[in-house]
Amino acid sequence: MTQPPRPLRATAATTAPLEEAYDLVVIGAGAVGENVADRAVQGGLTAVVIESELVGGECSYWACMPSKALVRSVSALRAARALPGSREAATGRLDVEAVLARRDAVASHWDDSGQVRWLDSAGIALVRGEARLDGARRVVVTTPDGEERVIIARSAVAICTGSDAAIPGIPGLAEAAPWTSREATSAERVSERLAIIGGGVVGCEMATAFAGLGSTVTLISRGRLLSNLEEFASELVSRRLRDEGVTVFTGASPTRVDRRADGTVMIGLEGGAASVEADEVLVATGRRPRTDRLGLETIGLEPGAWLHVDDSLRVDGHDWLYAVGDVNHRALLTHQGKYQARAAGDVIAARARGEEVDASRWGAHSATADHDAVPSVAFTSPEVASVGMTAAGAAGRGLAIRVSDYEIGHVAGASLHAEGYRGRARLVIDDARDVVIGFTAVGDDVAELVHAATIAIVGEVPIARLQHAVPSYPTMSEIWLRLLETDRAQRRA
Repeated sequence: MTQPPRPLRATAATTAPLEEAYDLVVIGAGAVGENVADRAVQGGLTAVVIESELVGGECSYWACMPSKALVRSVSALRAARALPGSREAATGRLDVEAVLARRDAVASHWDDSGQVRWLDSAGIALVRGEARLDGARRVVVTTPDGEERVIIARSAVAICTGSDAAIPGIPGLAEAAPWTSREATSAERVSERLAIIGGGVVGCEMATAFAGLGSTVTLISRGRLLSNLEEFASELVSRRLRDEGVTVFTGASPTRVDRRADGTVMIGLEGGAASVEADEVLVATGRRPRTDRLGLETIGLEPGAWLHVDDSLRVDGHDWLYAVGDVNHRALLTHQGKYQARAAGDVIAARARGEEVDASRWGAHSATADHDAVPSVAFTSPEVASVGMTAAGAAGRGLAIRVSDYEIGHVAGASLHAEGYRGRARLVIDDARDVVIGFTAVGDDVAELVHAATIAIVGEVPIARLQHAVPSYPTMSEIWLRLLETDRAQRRA
């Protein structure tokens, strides 16, 4: 049966001052909320964050950090087995108990005392409880002991509550007590048989982790895997997952899910041609905003909806309200949320001081990178590192583009990295401006390649200038030289 939730160790908040008014009130003390408050305090404002769970939020305890801790042990063993010498030394299986113990340490054992100490050192007040708006600039907090406190925002309120896993309306699924990413990343044991519904990043990462930890994994995807990335990324990840023992169904949708009396789960697939039996089912089909209990109706907004913002992260029609991170649906990634948070904190402070705000493209108070320069890494097997637009996405926007592809395994650094290295990289180039607008690399340990591409895209560096950025030899960064040479040869042909 599904595991009970882990106990959370929420450190008691320091005593708040009697004056219940701050320049900035932040609802949600995850990485995004922390950064909004920190930037505003650095700008001379007072700030309080309100948190109902753990300070540090989803990324620290149930997403980025614990999930990558699980995947890293799997990928490290795979890397050792990819070379003569180390292959002979790596003769055993992963110590699952040790992997889970390291994951627990990475997640601070679900204890937020370290994060609370950081808030205190940064001069940010903390209030524990459930927050809701009660009109403009007025926040009501129901504390853990049931009392209500009213906090007034002199300048701004920032909603940084993040998102939850969306549970699709598949008959029987909700009653089957499915795992979401939270239960998967905090699992106290490795399920013998795990079925995953959803072929996006979370589904593919958890398939990588649990297959490596010894589960028999079945991955069910309505379309191709990683459908928002380049098609070759889907192909290479699908092939590797199958090679590592994962059963992958693409173009398949569950018709019903049943938790049987013995605790096992049966999943029927459309067409009646197949069914999947598992001990646990993980749902990874998307996210929904945590905005349903925030009192949005008191200010004319729809509860449970995504919040639309401008490039200074201000909610449309409300000059005092900001929505930062997942809740604005611009880019559901921790690093992008923190980028938005830095911009939002700066702009809130600037407006509070009566200063002029520069929210123009790449301006001091703008979050425009969310539009065309969003980097991401899928820590799958193999990894997928990408930033900017795909070829299909750019063409769909009517841009005249050219594409340069190269096999990463042909680069000296990759051939040294692992025997039989397989991978692929792509540049998407805006033909009119002759600048890179998209980059994707698929292969083991390609994550660190993405930042160079991010700089090239954000900086709008001309291809002619990039030719002079010489990669060190023999590293995988030589892929840049090969992609540019391929582009040059294609233009001359």
